[in-house]
Amino acid sequence: MIVLITGASHTGKTVLAQKLLERYKYPYFCIDHLKMGLIRSGNTDLTVQGDDALTEYLWPIVREMIKTAIENGQNLIVEGCYVPYNWRADFEDSYLSDIRFICLAMSEEYISSNYGKIMDHGSDIENRPEDPECTSNWFIDNNRKFIEGFKAAGEEVTLISSDYESVIDKLLKSKATI
Repeated sequence: MIVLITGASHTGKTVLAQKLLERYKYPYFCIDHLKMGLIRSGNTDLTVQGDDALTEYLWPIVREMIKTAIENGQNLIVEGCYVPYNWRADFEDSYLSDIRFICLAMSEEYISSNYGKIMDHGSDIENRPEDPECTSNWFIDNNRKFIEGFKAAGEEVTLISSDYESVIDKLLKSKATI
């Protein structure tokens, strides 16, 4: 089983992956680690700011890792924001039956009401340096992009609109997640 988790920045993708690892003992792979390894090693001229270019560059690698894990009968949680809206087009039905997709996004109201809390939890799993670009308006725009893009592709988006913890708990307990 592959659990593919994507979504906007600071929506809790890594927190969810960590909780799934703890509950189900599935290892997880963070696409950000692949990104930084390729950038730091000099194997790409891309930078951390080029989200669309990074998705185009990273997704073929991640896609083939997912296929390999399925072919080997391995469980894996894959999390990161570098998943294209039309990701399903890259998999035959025999692969899709082994992939559970989760897209996390926050409503504009949630971001506006909880911006400080969102920032406070930004380093729950990983150390994040402060980023002056992470304003409330930036989060709203980034989340809107994920919501509109994945919904237009026919994907379900798990919207965090009132209580973050209850949304994550519901995903953890859902039979459809694993």
